[in-house]
Amino acid sequence: MKQKTMHKSFLQKAEDLLTSCQLRKTHPRLEILRALLQTNCPLTQEQIAERIGSRSPDKTTIYRTLMILMQHNLVHQAYLKGRARYFEPAGHCRADQCHPHFTCTSCGKTHCFYDAEIPAVRNIPAGFLVRHSQLRLEGLCANCQNDSACQPDPDNS
Repeated sequence: MKQKTMHKSFLQKAEDLLTSCQLRKTHPRLEILRALLQTNCPLTQEQIAERIGSRSPDKTTIYRTLMILMQHNLVHQAYLKGRARYFEPAGHCRADQCHPHFTCTSCGKTHCFYDAEIPAVRNIPAGFLVRHSQLRLEGLCANCQNDSACQPDPDNS
């Protein structure tokens, strides 16, 4: 019963977000927002489809819906890894700066650092106007640091 209540709260939040932007509450919009709100890390289009499951819209609909949600500042592209775009709800970010993301180079998990402070970038060359900044960090997460199998082999350094 608790999981059903949690599902409802994510769905209700998705409905509220769409209402706040005067967007229609279509099935793809609700399901994509719900999938993103349910997780604590950015997701690719494929991961969004997996989380939605059998009721998932097709890949093109997911992409177009994400673009609409981005235009209304409900979702943003957290970062690009290889050719995959990672998306998350925009609620934790300011218009000019996103919170940092940390990706573990061993297990591949990405963590959001909502409370981390980012120093201002200084000495930007003349002629450039920064409108938005993102910071992506890489290294070993706490779990992998404690797992001896994840530690680099000192003989291969």
